[in-house]
Amino acid sequence: ESLASLSISHLSPSTRLKLADDELSVNAYPTDSGGVIYVGAPCYRIPAEADLAAIFMVAEQAGIAWLKFDSEAAVIDGLPVFDMSALEV
Repeated sequence: ESLASLSISHLSPSTRLKLADDELSVNAYPTDSGGVIYVGAPCYRIPAEADLAAIFMVAEQAGIAWLKFDSEAAVIDGLPVFDMSALEV
């Protein structure tokens, strides 16, 4: 199954926290620098998190079954980017 890596900055601060706490509305596997989220092919469920739902739509159209969000991955043109400093203490 295909996997795409993208910057965790594409997730809102609240969605990032849910990912870190393993509390997303879809299957996710948190990591130290982000996490891996199952989209499915076709998409198995629409996330309750609006920012993630928009990314799922793009991923499904591209045939991507897994998304790897990482703090060092590339920012993807056309996707919203959220302020990373919102989570800094």
